Amino acid sequence: MSRPHTFVPPPGTRPLALRTGRGTFAALEAEPVARPATGTALLLPGFTGSKEDFIAMLVPLARAGYRVVAVDGRGQYESEGPRDDQSPYTQGELAHDVLAQAASLSGSGDRGPLHLVGHSLGGQIARAAVLLDPSPFRSLTLVSSGPAEVDSGQQQKVALLAQALTVLPMEEVWDAMQAMEPPVPAPEETATEGRNPQHEEALRRRWLRHSPAQLIATGHQLTTEPDRVAALRDTGLPLHVVSGTVDDTWPVPLLDDMAVRLGAHRTVIKGAGHSPNTDRPDDTARALAEFWDRHPGA
Repeated sequence: MSRPHTFVPPPGTRPLALRTGRGTFAALEAEPVARPATGTALLLPGFTGSKEDFIAMLVPLARAGYRVVAVDGRGQYESEGPRDDQSPYTQGELAHDVLAQAASLSGSGDRGPLHLVGHSLGGQIARAAVLLDPSPFRSLTLVSSGPAEVDSGQQQKVALLAQALTVLPMEEVWDAMQAMEPPVPAPEETATEGRNPQHEEALRRRWLRHSPAQLIATGHQLTTEPDRVAALRDTGLPLHVVSGTVDDTWPVPLLDDMAVRLGAHRTVIKGAGHSPNTDRPDDTARALAEFWDRHPGA
């Protein structure tokens, strides 16, 4: 689970209700202040995550000249979705949501070409959207998102989570998850202070607002996703593979190999794990902006 530094939009970042032909999605937005945007970026979070997983990157990306919009997908955190029906959460449905979000952003004024970014599960949903229709996008960046299903150890964890969600309320599942987690301080905490109770409560509130049906459906996708690298390469889009130096969901050598197979630009963020967007947000934002700068609008 990504642990964003905060759930409070910092100065220069604002909440956005992103209205589309497939419903309204909760989002966070930032854009350049002193100059027109060079381009727009749509950022998709991962499994159990939310738009706040990108919150520390938004202002740095805006300062680099880009309008950036991070969204909660259908059934994630503040974007509504059914809690007991998995059918709206098939990968195809979620990919069509992304295309609708792209259409809304492209129709909201001249802010340059649209770059798509997906973290982990969000990367696989982004890939599915691009395979349906690459035309809205100038580039695709996959952040800690592998070529096919997750590592076998993660498959076991996802299966256990799905089983728990079918028989227990979300509150009890959260408590069980926390009992199994090693103590990991939030970024703003020190070893002497321990965990910040307000931050922990914010993480808990986010979890409780997720749709259990969405978690079960997307968890199944993570454990059964086929290798679609060749099809993605054939779209001809500029591609970027980003990860930390370690990853417990897809091994880093597997991501290295995927980048070669894709003919993609490769960035490894030093000191980051599976969530470089929260572990090293400034370095990750810099890598994204530098890649987008090399691929302006045609």
